[in-house]
Amino acid sequence: MDLAPGAKALDVAAGNGNVSLALARRGARVTSTDYVPSLLSKGRARADAEGLEIAFQTADAEALPFADGEFDGVASTYGVMFAPNQTQAARELQRVCRSGGVIGLANWTPESFIGAIFRAIGAHVPPPAGLSSPARWGDEAWIRSSFADAASISLVRKNFVFRYRSPAHFVEEFRTYYGPTHKAFEAVGAEGAAALEADVLAAVASFNKATDGSVRVPSEYAEILVRKA
Repeated sequence: MDLAPGAKALDVAAGNGNVSLALARRGARVTSTDYVPSLLSKGRARADAEGLEIAFQTADAEALPFADGEFDGVASTYGVMFAPNQTQAARELQRVCRSGGVIGLANWTPESFIGAIFRAIGAHVPPPAGLSSPARWGDEAWIRSSFADAASISLVRKNFVFRYRSPAHFVEEFRTYYGPTHKAFEAVGAEGAAALEADVLAAVASFNKATDGSVRVPSEYAEILVRKA
């Protein structure tokens, strides 16, 4: 995003603050938002530990409580893509970014490993009617359509590599800590857990590059920069 020191930046669906901290370390004036207060509390503890000044505020990505054009930069990393109303969330990112400002996103692509995990989950826990996969945010055609009024859009495909001790370790970690997988196992209950786990393990096997029993899985994501007109 290349924001100058002193730029006013918003992190949407910030979780426990990875992007908020990165922006603050570079001198931006950061507001970190999420709709889960406990995650913001963890972000605040991390900022305090580093002596960084970050404002933390509970906020819904579909109805951001900020003025039009309030921020020089708006960021979201694997966050806003999980908003149910994707079109509305995209509108909100654009609304709170000033003219000439930049929106920076990192989103899993439909073809990625995480996209395959979403499909595995969907086979056992279908999404509510009318909702689309979060991986839509990594689809270039959808991004260009949703940000059609932008001055420019850059989308570069990159890979994040997941590393775990074993496929079973991956399932344990994702079942415990990764929201979509955690919720899916809750939804299927004990009677459906084995079938869901088998499909998740099949996705791991199809992407795994390790040959020593561990997991080394590259997952494609789209690094997106939208310059607002």
